[in-house]
Amino acid sequence: MAKKGGDTRVKRQMAPAFWDIKRKESQFVLRVKPGSHSKHRAYPLGIVLRDVLKLASTMHEAERIVNGGKVKVDGIIIKDINFAIGLMDVVELVPTGQSYRFVPKNSELLVPLNISDDDKTRKLVKVTSKVTIKGKKIQYGFHDGKTLISDQKLMVGDSCLIQIPDTIINSHIKFAKGCMVLVTSGENAGGIGKVDDIRDAIFSLPKRALISFTDRSVELPVQLVMAIGDERPVIKVN
Repeated sequence: MAKKGGDTRVKRQMAPAFWDIKRKESQFVLRVKPGSHSKHRAYPLGIVLRDVLKLASTMHEAERIVNGGKVKVDGIIIKDINFAIGLMDVVELVPTGQSYRFVPKNSELLVPLNISDDDKTRKLVKVTSKVTIKGKKIQYGFHDGKTLISDQKLMVGDSCLIQIPDTIINSHIKFAKGCMVLVTSGENAGGIGKVDDIRDAIFSLPKRALISFTDRSVELPVQLVMAIGDERPVIKVN
């Protein structure tokens, strides 16, 4: 019988450059399961446990932890070591209650940030799609694959502080001039600044935002930034 489903592994040398793994060991590492995050911008859960958080010494040990229901992602127990962990995801270790939020920092794409019990039930998501569905209702899609039907007036590019795992909107952050943003990728990843101006797309140039940091200003495509608050971040992101 023919094999069904995709390969759960990828060659170690072909893994995304930001993965915090040893490149000269065994030939293969886990592949990110497609779905919530792009495979180029996420870790598989097994790699997070073994290589990033150092909670397991081998992948077999990491698999036992996951299969034992000892890990929650965004408040839901996950039993798949290939599950994608990406921007703003909250990973909780059930036995200890210790929680981490994955954020960009110091030009790195994903770094675990130790957070409190109060913070582990909240998550920032960026609105990436807005469609009209049956009944003339509006369905919003977020950067982590979640969707929500809501009467709130949101725009693509805005951010929402949601309650997890229920995906209930606590507050809405409009992506506009004057808001605070977090740079999510590139050499400025992890930087927090203020939007001085938003410039429309022209010809080959995408829509851009002029961001001021404490020591400089940079112009970045809006896809590389995420609104995190009006005057200051609504949750801990650094």
